[in-house]
Amino acid sequence: MSGFARRFLRNTGAVAGLMILAAILVVALAAPLLFPDSPWMMVADPLILPFQDGQYPFGTDMLGRDIGAGLAYGARVSLMIGAVSTAVAVLAGIAIGAAAGYHGGWVDDLLMRVTEFFQTIPQLAMAVVLVAILTPSIGSIVAAIAIVSWPPVARLVRGEFLTLREREFVQAAVVIGQHPGRIMLTQILPNAMSPIIITASLMVATAILTESALSFLGLGDRNMMSWGFMIGASRTMLREAPWMSLMPGVAILLTVLAINLIGEGLNDALNPQLRHRGED
Repeated sequence: MSGFARRFLRNTGAVAGLMILAAILVVALAAPLLFPDSPWMMVADPLILPFQDGQYPFGTDMLGRDIGAGLAYGARVSLMIGAVSTAVAVLAGIAIGAAAGYHGGWVDDLLMRVTEFFQTIPQLAMAVVLVAILTPSIGSIVAAIAIVSWPPVARLVRGEFLTLREREFVQAAVVIGQHPGRIMLTQILPNAMSPIIITASLMVATAILTESALSFLGLGDRNMMSWGFMIGASRTMLREAPWMSLMPGVAILLTVLAINLIGEGLNDALNPQLRHRGED
């Protein structure tokens, strides 16, 4: 772990991304303390410019709602959906990819055909259809993003298992009679975690973008403030009050950029030999 930490902290971009994401997490967690009033509440005059009023540093929207409160509470929704949907997708992808890669044969063929079917449909289009069918809510958004996100994880895990199942330590476990489930969990999966962790970190950013797109299209949870909803609600005021769309857009940009930088840092720290090979 000490070597991993040193390699990660040596990456300036990864450290910057970690600091940005940490700041966003602090704001999200402290939202009820920073903004006691509901982000839906009209608290001031409409269309106050950013930095014009110290009480509302990010300005207000066309209804007099505090944009700063919307950003803070929107961070809670976006980060929660990104983390939970990614966790569900990764677990599903690991289960399917591990079964396909370890057992092979007809199991592999069946599971990979199912995976390919899901990959042929554009992710956003499928997510829109699923959320519309299930009715927009936090649960349906998480489920939809997880359903469209697991195939790349499954293919990655399958490839790792196909390679690792031929290693000597796996064959030794088979010879002594260990159960296949135990072999997959204790022998193969720990050795395949590095690429899974890197992929999962990048999937969080994709999930946040997908949730923002769904909310922008009016398929978000109407009871929860989110960055995508803020952009969608302010699109008719783009000329009169561009800051209403700019502020949540910058929040999405910074969050996705921070997560991508962390993902690149994890890739360098977990696979240092690939970095040195690229430099050569």
